[in-house]
Amino acid sequence: MRMLVCVKQVPDTTEIKIDPVKNTLIRDGVPSILNPFDSYALEAAARIKDKNPDSTITVVSMGPEQAKAVLKESLAIAADKAYLVSGREFGGSDTLCTSYILSEAIKEIEKRDGKFDIILCGKQAIDGDTAQVGPEIAEHLGYPQVTYGLEAFVEDGLVKVKKETEDGAVIIGIQTPCVLTFTKPSFDPRFPTIKRKMAANRAQIPVLAFADLPDINPEKIGLKHSPTHVKKTFVPQKKTGGIKIQEETAEESTKKLFQLLSDAHVV
Repeated sequence: MRMLVCVKQVPDTTEIKIDPVKNTLIRDGVPSILNPFDSYALEAAARIKDKNPDSTITVVSMGPEQAKAVLKESLAIAADKAYLVSGREFGGSDTLCTSYILSEAIKEIEKRDGKFDIILCGKQAIDGDTAQVGPEIAEHLGYPQVTYGLEAFVEDGLVKVKKETEDGAVIIGIQTPCVLTFTKPSFDPRFPTIKRKMAANRAQIPVLAFADLPDINPEKIGLKHSPTHVKKTFVPQKKTGGIKIQEETAEESTKKLFQLLSDAHVV
């Protein structure tokens, strides 16, 4: 089983800064971490490999040179190989452009290393919270997909995914090649070992630049060609005050709330 995990380096949420002109995240000088949801996807791949030892895990990330840090972290945890997709031409890409670039990068990696059976992604990145890139990669590649996975295993020639639902969870079988996105499971991702960490620090990570993706359409990448535009960003002001409603019963509290909203002409 050959697996590819898409990972992203995201700003530490306590240190987020916004470019007031471009309305994009300022990443230089801001502490960065491996996107937590991507770590769940990596753990899902690692658990498949635990039961299928001849499996391989490749990780790929799109970003600046500093994004190699999360690739090395992924190598230290469970991955066997890593690629960085990087270039000025890709800068400012929205989710549609990003997913297109990654799909073209995946095709190029497959030319070099062989076809992937499963592509795994976190359900969303904590710096954007769109939950769009994984499903869009599936659409670009024409692959079936399962979203909101909790864990996955291979059985009877199918990849079976435990998927989170509003009512709990269901098991869905899907044929390969496929794309899976993962949310937080009931268990924590594994930690890197010292041996793997030392090997990851020595690893040379190939970079795929614009010139390395011969079939990519330049009209579908970058800030200029991104159909999504951020018009305004701001930090919401915390409001103080308010009324606490605490009647004898829930029904009485509901009636009191309705009366207050009615008097204020809200409803």
